[in-house]
Amino acid sequence: MSATKKDSDWSISEIKAAVDAYLKMLALEQSGQKFVKTEENLALRETALPTRTKGSVEFRMQNISTVLMKMDREFIKGYKPAKNVGSNVEQSIRAVLTERGVQPGDPKAPTADEETLERRAAALQKQKIKEPPKGIKKPKRAASSRTVYVRDPEVRAWVRNEAEGRCEGCDEPAPFQKLDLPYLEVHHVKPLAEKGSDQVTNAVALCPNCHRRCHHSNDSEAFTDSLYKKIGRLIPE
Repeated sequence: MSATKKDSDWSISEIKAAVDAYLKMLALEQSGQKFVKTEENLALRETALPTRTKGSVEFRMQNISTVLMKMDREFIKGYKPAKNVGSNVEQSIRAVLTERGVQPGDPKAPTADEETLERRAAALQKQKIKEPPKGIKKPKRAASSRTVYVRDPEVRAWVRNEAEGRCEGCDEPAPFQKLDLPYLEVHHVKPLAEKGSDQVTNAVALCPNCHRRCHHSNDSEAFTDSLYKKIGRLIPE
């Protein structure tokens, strides 16, 4: 086998080796254990992938991240999903993942990962959810080196759609677009760290300025009180 072969020429056995190495690293990351990507890359090239370059293996790992993202599964943060994955390669990776017991996740599932939460919320926002979602009354802290909470993407999507592209604090239009949607940040009026809920009765869509005002301004308490008076769905907790 030539080392100059294209990525599309990867054999099933090579893809299986890459997926197995990837899933091993993912399990370590999710359990809070450290690993060195370059060492794992080298180990693969010294064993199952002797004709592949470091860059080729790296790109294949990014391909696996892409497929996992499309399956609504968590992926290794250090392997940013590749923008373009050939359909044959994607099908092969998906088949191997399925063989390894990785099934599609729930696109509405709560998550503590901000990137995943934002991606799921954007997809749900475009579906125009009509009924207020149930949300999470008592969000749980996730295992992390910093304090993060599991949140409901449906709540984020619904609150933003209710705002109709305008900040619920100052009524100004969203300052820019992200993922083809007006950019507004969802703020929990009673903070999750203070046992606030992740429900539509405790969440507002704000422009970045108003969001920072809630957290850092001299009149943050007065501004928060004004939100309760202004937005009918909010209920003090």
